Amino acid sequence: MSKELTTRAADYSQWYNDLVIKGGLADYSAVRGCMVIKPYGYALWENMRDQLDKMFKETGHVNAYFPLFIPKSFLSKEAAHVEGFAKECAVVTHYRLMNDPNGKGIVVDPDAKLEEELIVRPTSETIIWNTYKDWIQSYRDLPLLINQWANVVRWEMRTRLFLRTAEFLWQEGHTAHATKEEAVEETEKMLDVYASFVEEYMAVPVIKGVKTANERFAGAEDTYCIEALMQDGKALQAGTSHFLGQNFAKAFDVQFLNKENKLEYVWATSWGVSTRLIGALIMAHSDDQGLVMPPKIAPLQVVIVPIYKGEESKAVIDEKANGIMKDLKTLGISVKYDNSDHARPGWKFAEYELKGVPVRIALGLRDIENNVVEVARRDTKEKVQLSITGISDAVKNILDDIQQNMYNRALAFRNENIRSANSWDEFVQLLDEKGGFVSAHWDGTGETEDKIKEQTKATIRCIPLGNPAEDGVCVLTGKPSKQRVLFARAY
Repeated sequence: MSKELTTRAADYSQWYNDLVIKGGLADYSAVRGCMVIKPYGYALWENMRDQLDKMFKETGHVNAYFPLFIPKSFLSKEAAHVEGFAKECAVVTHYRLMNDPNGKGIVVDPDAKLEEELIVRPTSETIIWNTYKDWIQSYRDLPLLINQWANVVRWEMRTRLFLRTAEFLWQEGHTAHATKEEAVEETEKMLDVYASFVEEYMAVPVIKGVKTANERFAGAEDTYCIEALMQDGKALQAGTSHFLGQNFAKAFDVQFLNKENKLEYVWATSWGVSTRLIGALIMAHSDDQGLVMPPKIAPLQVVIVPIYKGEESKAVIDEKANGIMKDLKTLGISVKYDNSDHARPGWKFAEYELKGVPVRIALGLRDIENNVVEVARRDTKEKVQLSITGISDAVKNILDDIQQNMYNRALAFRNENIRSANSWDEFVQLLDEKGGFVSAHWDGTGETEDKIKEQTKATIRCIPLGNPAEDGVCVLTGKPSKQRVLFARAY
């Protein structure tokens, strides 16, 4: 099967598409720009979602659900917000269909025009803050810590499975606070939650930072982000957390009586990650043989493949395999025993390698007689003979080692691909020949940022948190600069 995959060196973009399609994660849809998430891909998203949901609830958040449709007038209440999303919105103008009087199928009923158009949710700040106005009257109602799991629509013309589709799945947190300090603390806390999840569960190292004014979320005062590096040297924004100040509270007149019985506008945050994380996982870890899944969120952690001839030997192997399965499940490990007879063991090996299953166990009659099994790791492709006695604990240790090894390997790659540039020529050369993150001085102006993007297609990914002060000059203009920022070409 791996022979059917495009290699990364030959065509990275096609390699990525091959893995998504042939690895069984997603498929193209009849609706332009949308995708079908297949069961294997959705199982991966469920594992990611469930872990994130647990982390949100551990930090005091609760889930709710808000409408898919947003009155058009709501978007116009916050000027920067509507400007940021206006070109991506899908609009509902009518509410009924009818048979074409000319017998040409179904048409929109012209008499069913909505009094006010509805926007299909591109993000939910406006509908949520209109609701919060009724929920918040006093400081006793704060903080309000709400998250929702939902789908959103942003009308994309150039789409790519998981990375950029017209409709995608995500979570969006929306919180309200009595003070600026509490809201900023919340924004930073949720960034830390995202970073912990991506590093500890996805095994992808990230850089935490703040976006420039040009790259900020529409309507935010500050946008915090986590940036990851893919194997082709391009960056990918893996999550964002926004300090919204009082912008949405003022736009929707959300005020509360403070402890001194005075009216104040509340302070707000919003934060989110999406199914784009699946794209990040694929591009950070996978190889020319297929997907490579981190054990902590893999849809399937272990597969057992029997090697047998005849029904008698199969019965003996089935019994032993079922015992191993029971022991693994007791340790909380997801495992499948593939004793189907539609394919030979070699085909199954290739199939599970393509799907990135972290550990494969091959079990034959001779193995049982010798009390051993062959265990193969997906990350290193190493195969070892292990005793069947205590195999469940041994596999658990291997899974832990795979998780750590995947992170270490991605971290080493990321660190090797952060380089400093001190002149324009060096900056362009690094982007063209090396890729990765380029640490360089910038004069702090949006105009210079735009010019650099126009000339190189590189953007400022972030100003890293805890960035050290350093006197220098901007790589483009030569004007004074007090710190370096991270540039990269990105998805």
